[in-house]
Amino acid sequence: MVTHTPGVLAETTADLAFALILMARRRLGAARDALAAGRWDLFRMDDYLGLDVHGSTLGLIGYGQIGRAVARRAQGFGMRLLHHDPYAPTAVADPESRAVDLPTLLAEADVVSLHVPLTPGTRHLIGAAELASMKSTATLVNTSRGGIVDEDALLQAVRDRVIHSAALDVFEREPMGAELSPLVGEPHVITLPHIGSATEATRAAMVDLAVDNVLEVLAGRPARTPLPGSSPTPSSRD
Repeated sequence: MVTHTPGVLAETTADLAFALILMARRRLGAARDALAAGRWDLFRMDDYLGLDVHGSTLGLIGYGQIGRAVARRAQGFGMRLLHHDPYAPTAVADPESRAVDLPTLLAEADVVSLHVPLTPGTRHLIGAAELASMKSTATLVNTSRGGIVDEDALLQAVRDRVIHSAALDVFEREPMGAELSPLVGEPHVITLPHIGSATEATRAAMVDLAVDNVLEVLAGRPARTPLPGSSPTPSSRD
């Protein structure tokens, strides 16, 4: 009997995804770190030059609840929207966003934001070839699952300036402990420790839904939110 907590964290995770877009494009992490280290002595015209978010093109890979929530935020910045959904490549329609194939999205987007589950079909969906097909001024944002991105390829792409920047809330190995990914601390890469749903209200809603599922199953009733593909009711052996 397996349950999960869908529908309660989309908006909060979308907030974080957009925060990462702003941090990476505007190089806010580098500016913050320099200030904290006492390296603000003179004003220089070329210090921490970033790239504009407003008016740029956002490409969303995965167009479910979180992807659509990010799209709504992007509209406020006047961004042009593209989306590609590996699970519904032709069925996802939206008047504000244009559905395109993956190569088109990677070639045209200034920001590529990932919102797909980790499956055998999406593991390393973004590798060296995909990164090479992106703009040299593009930013990759991942708030889905670490395994969607080939981290070795991403590290090389950022170091070689194949793409401008990346922002990651998720990694292939979690938690890291003291053995950090080489992406942590890399210039032009923003990294966070998987905190997409980390607000008081959202974490409380996740706990409440998990408890409701447990209570329903223990009472012999169908779970409120069974994992897709699993039985909604306990088996006789349970």
